[in-house]
Amino acid sequence: MSLAGRGAVAIWNGISPAGRENMYAWHGSEHMPERVGIPGFLRGRRYIAVHGTPEYFTLYEADGPAVVKGPDYLQRLNNPTPWTAEAIKDFSDVARSICEIAATYGSGQGGLIATWRYDVPDKGAEAHRKTMTQQVLPALAKKPGVAGTHLLMADAAASGVETEERRRRGGPANRVPRWIVLVEGWADEGPFDALCRKELSDAVLAKAGAAGPAEYGLYRLQNSRGKTDAGIGA
Repeated sequence: MSLAGRGAVAIWNGISPAGRENMYAWHGSEHMPERVGIPGFLRGRRYIAVHGTPEYFTLYEADGPAVVKGPDYLQRLNNPTPWTAEAIKDFSDVARSICEIAATYGSGQGGLIATWRYDVPDKGAEAHRKTMTQQVLPALAKKPGVAGTHLLMADAAASGVETEERRRRGGPANRVPRWIVLVEGWADEGPFDALCRKELSDAVLAKAGAAGPAEYGLYRLQNSRGKTDAGIGA
């Protein structure tokens, strides 16, 4: 299934054992609704690792790059709620990228998502983008069990802005993955994992111009949140 817009925020994080229960309550009932309520934000999804680190992956989809770099989102980042300030202190190993969606293919949304984080030399960036968007990802989207394939390109400057929320978390600065591939699947975990490792191995990515091994993880959907918060009763 195509992603909902042309902009995205991709976040990976770990959590301390002491903060785990609080994170679930905060993220599901306050944080994700708040983020999706920002004008131009369309959907939020949180996943937990089947394998790979960090343990959690969260994806926010937005109308376009201007939204995820815009004043409404920045206002929230610089004015964290008390619960946010408390919860994020238990985060660890945070990687976060504000992205343009370079390509998105597929016919559905899967309960599994595989993520690759890697870099590409600047001189080879355009060639890599063309190879991935015109050859590799469209072909992979047609494989059995694949619901969607997506290429995200980070804006390093926007991703690296020091906000009040990041300062409240403390610890090291967020890592900023420059290139991100997401593949959604609706198959069983084992076959889907094997397919992903084969079709987007380090050798395949290197041939397309990637530098060094990618950070790979397989995640299972825990929560999905759209704009609507309503119920229907008798």
